[in-house]
Amino acid sequence: MTAEDLFAQVQKMSAKERIKFFSLIAINAFKEADYTHEQVFGHLRNATFSAEEAAEFLEISLPTLRRYVQAGRLQPSTVIGRSQLFSSDSLRLFKQKISKE
Repeated sequence: MTAEDLFAQVQKMSAKERIKFFSLIAINAFKEADYTHEQVFGHLRNATFSAEEAAEFLEISLPTLRRYVQAGRLQPSTVIGRSQLFSSDSLRLFKQKISKE
């Protein structure tokens, strides 16, 4: 069966049957449960995060993040004007560090 044949068959289905068909495809296409860290977060390897995003990632309040920065415990990777950006690597390492405290 070719893709064109399949498409022709799908067009002949009722709307209800098409919904069931595409639901089955979606359910089975994403059945894989063992995604690697790289597959899920690999695109964020070189990403930078705003202070708000960093605080959310670290599961702390923004004022607490600011205190960590002022105390020198966490360094922004880039400062643009008053905005601080944090690298994903430094946030990941810092989160591991604070989770052990």
